[in-house]
Amino acid sequence: MKNFFNIEDFANNLINYCDKVQIKEFEKNEIITTYIVNRNMLFIVLEGSSDLIRYDFNGNQMVVERFNKFDVFGEIFYRININNELFVKAREKSKILMFNYDIFEKRCKKNCNFHEQLLVGLPNLVLTKVSDLNIRIELLSKKTIRDKILSYFKILSENNFSKTFTLPFSLTDLADYLSIDRSAMMREIKILKEDGFIKKLDKNRFTLLSQ
Repeated sequence: MKNFFNIEDFANNLINYCDKVQIKEFEKNEIITTYIVNRNMLFIVLEGSSDLIRYDFNGNQMVVERFNKFDVFGEIFYRININNELFVKAREKSKILMFNYDIFEKRCKKNCNFHEQLLVGLPNLVLTKVSDLNIRIELLSKKTIRDKILSYFKILSENNFSKTFTLPFSLTDLADYLSIDRSAMMREIKILKEDGFIKKLDKNRFTLLSQ
């Protein structure tokens, strides 16, 4: 769920007025960052997309989150735990804005007064991300596979202002995102189609028919 804060404007202001931010390009499957140590870093996707990936003790990979254009990520949003290694990997060629949020306590050569304005913007940036994480928690709290699928489809429908929407994930990654077994999820999607709750238009495109 998005609020009034405009992350695109925030990112553009950083690029135009702050000399302490970095913009880096990453190729597909290149590691952007790891959440092993807390470096007070924040990242904003300018182009492309990336995945937050967790590897368990057996080396199995799970997509925890997907970041698209102007999404925000960083270790500040996750407790550092050496038992759960977290990596952000580029899904495609991507351009990422990177900055250490300690810069807001220091002066900038280009425009020192601008950092005072950013001190107002940073809390909103964090609140926007926290709102997104709360949505994920709400989805994971649903007790049944059906409730998780329908709740997520409803969010996508509302965000797109349309009953028809395209999943930002592959179905395999969607199962990871909702923390459910893929086979069980596919069975439930089939039942939801048969019961008239959803209509599948193609591989990743659905229409939400009813609740």
